Amino acid sequence: MTIKHNQQIQHNHFRKDWQRRVRTHFDQPGRKLRRRNARVAKAASVAPRPVDKLRPVVRCPTIKYNRRVKPGKGFTFAELKEAGIPRKLAPTIGIAVDHRRVNLSTESYSANVARLKAYQARLILFPRRVGQPKNADSSPEELKSSNIVRQTGTALPITNVTTKEGVYSERKISAMGAGEDAAYRRLREARSEKRLVGVREKRAKAKAEEASAAKK
Repeated sequence: MTIKHNQQIQHNHFRKDWQRRVRTHFDQPGRKLRRRNARVAKAASVAPRPVDKLRPVVRCPTIKYNRRVKPGKGFTFAELKEAGIPRKLAPTIGIAVDHRRVNLSTESYSANVARLKAYQARLILFPRRVGQPKNADSSPEELKSSNIVRQTGTALPITNVTTKEGVYSERKISAMGAGEDAAYRRLREARSEKRLVGVREKRAKAKAEEASAAKK
């Protein structure tokens, strides 16, 4: 900003003692240790349950990233109903629920239902009180042979397809059939015939006149 006319001189704030307010990060090794201890304490407090919840498989937004999948916030009510899991029971057995999300494609719907059924097949429910099991709890044989899983994401991972064949499939021109696969070519030919019908009639008429004149 330039100064014009006989105005007051601007007060430039150059003496703010900024060295005293600089944020340093020399405590990173200590914070790393505290984070590790917090993770260990959380895993011990929720054991034998996993530290994370089961998340659905969703697509990233926008055309640029919709070929990738990622963990979503929670499963929909329709997916839980198809898998046979009550919506109020799901959060208590480590399944995330999202009442805002809706299913827009059959592909993701079936994939998440299969994910819920796979989780349900591997799920082992311990009784809340020792010696007082309920109907939904696992049998004593399953409790003895249980393998404790610390993270649900490692047991049922969500992976992206990195190969070129997994993203899209290429089709050769020679492999195209003569039916609906060639509809685009037939539309192009019909459009060109409609556009050039007058030119071709005029050319054919001129050629016929030349041929009749040559015979005379």
